[in-house]
Amino acid sequence: MAKPLKETLYLLLEDPEGRDPRARAIRAFLLALILLNIAALILETVREFSIANEFWFNAFEWLSVGVFTVEYAARVWVGGPGRASGLAAKVRHALSPLMLVDLLAILPFYLPLLLPANLVFLRALRLMRLMRVLKLGRYSEAIQIFCKVVMRKKEQLVVACIAVLILLIISSSLMYYFENDAQPDAFSSIPQSMWWAIVTMTTVGYGDVYPITGMGRLLASVIALLGIAMFAVPAGILSAGFVEHDESAQTASAVCPHCGKPLGPGHTG
Repeated sequence: MAKPLKETLYLLLEDPEGRDPRARAIRAFLLALILLNIAALILETVREFSIANEFWFNAFEWLSVGVFTVEYAARVWVGGPGRASGLAAKVRHALSPLMLVDLLAILPFYLPLLLPANLVFLRALRLMRLMRVLKLGRYSEAIQIFCKVVMRKKEQLVVACIAVLILLIISSSLMYYFENDAQPDAFSSIPQSMWWAIVTMTTVGYGDVYPITGMGRLLASVIALLGIAMFAVPAGILSAGFVEHDESAQTASAVCPHCGKPLGPGHTG
């Protein structure tokens, strides 16, 4: 018996098992379309090339928005993974992060048709087309794994970011008091000193602003060393998260999908 249209469409768009070749083809097509949109957005900033190929850029934009609109409408109609029915469930699904990204990917095209034209507003909307790059998260398993690791380690990452922020405030404040008299223009305030602190902590070292007093140079040396250590902490947290994700994935694959029991020697399911 043929599957209902909604169920078939859901499997083509989501394909939880990853077995349907049609679903893989749709995923590959949408992924290629997103990448081509990013390339088109970059090439449009080359004025001579953009003017010479304006018709093709516009035609490609219409095609892309049409495809993305159909995809968004189909996803709203079929519902999310829970497949709950009712208006409330549809609204919750439409407000999910991935669905909001899908909506933001097409809004820049439709809003100028509904609102009065304004040059600054139109430029901002065209910049919003960059949101289409976020659609890669729906089709890239690597990005999905990264997001899961970040969510799993969000408490530790927040603590590490707070520690970096504290170091930034302390170093900026001390450098302001050490260097303000010697360099009133370069270190005119604590917010102004934060530029130096960020450049130093990230080991970029542009060289446009630097301390000239003895205490300022001593502080700069200490902050440079602490900055390396501070920014290594989030990297270690994420590394541990990837290891844990890999271990949990291996554990999950060792469970029978039919009975839920751990697989062992001689287990037949």
